[in-house]
Amino acid sequence: MATATAVASLTALVAACGRDSGSGGGTSGKIELSLVAYSTPQAAYEKIIQAFQATPEGKNITFTKSFGGSGDQSRAVEAGLQADIVAFSLEPDMMRLVKKGLVADDWNAGPAKGMVTDSVVVIATRRGNPKNLKTWDDLAKPGVEVITPNPFTSGGARWNVLAAYGAKSAKGTDKAGGIAYLNALFANVPVQDDSARKSLQTFSSGKGDAILAYENEAIFAQQSRQPIEYTVPDSTILIENPVAVTRKSAHPAQAKAFLTFLYTPQAQKIFAANGYRPVIEGGVPGVTFPSPPALFTIGDLGGWPKATAEFFDPKGSVMADVERRLGVSIEAK
Repeated sequence: MATATAVASLTALVAACGRDSGSGGGTSGKIELSLVAYSTPQAAYEKIIQAFQATPEGKNITFTKSFGGSGDQSRAVEAGLQADIVAFSLEPDMMRLVKKGLVADDWNAGPAKGMVTDSVVVIATRRGNPKNLKTWDDLAKPGVEVITPNPFTSGGARWNVLAAYGAKSAKGTDKAGGIAYLNALFANVPVQDDSARKSLQTFSSGKGDAILAYENEAIFAQQSRQPIEYTVPDSTILIENPVAVTRKSAHPAQAKAFLTFLYTPQAQKIFAANGYRPVIEGGVPGVTFPSPPALFTIGDLGGWPKATAEFFDPKGSVMADVERRLGVSIEAK
């Protein structure tokens, strides 16, 4: 079990908010880009945008920003929400836009395969871990309340589901055991918010004994001086977060410049300071993260198309069955 202390010295975060517009504008020559992203990296993007605007490529660029549940954000862009750059929690939310012709087919052709950050699913508890919750088995014990978002609205929730399933099914080799565990786990979930950030707010308000979260969300909470600690399970999933420029961008050159900046050491260092694992070759000097001994990827579970159909199809899937038994909505909002 790796207790995460390696990044405790990372810099403090900008306070998050739900939705806002970039400052500036109104000056001749200014160009406004729209960033539509999932909720958890908001503080990182705030700082990265500031850093980009200090470069020659970014000095005349302002931003509008929209943050929310990954699935909700992807569907909003599909429905017509203006976006120059989209950043999601998981690949299927990007592929929705690729299939609609809103993102180019070659969006993932670069060295990082279109992924801008990595993370892992962790178990976070209140300071002191009063119920000694450190393993997947601990979370399914009677009397334990676990916070995790709704997997039919939140990309973070889908990562949590697949981390739990992969760990308890030996990467899918014991399907029945993995499904039984998901039923036991979600029976202990008292509330399912529509995004990972809202789930963290619910947990911070005093609800639940543990929360399944991105490692970066747990770091965010610690840096925000919230009284939590977290454990990286021995077996957990590697979270990979995609980003792309849209094909309907009114300013494709400037949007591409921002996308390129996201992969610079400067931007990746900001991501790392906000708890994300860098994706550039060689990482970020001076930053280390715990290495789970049984880390697995979505590829080990058959890839996103298979996992989406098997676990998250509202018409019939593992999680649709789990949620229906609990009376939880499976309709995307």
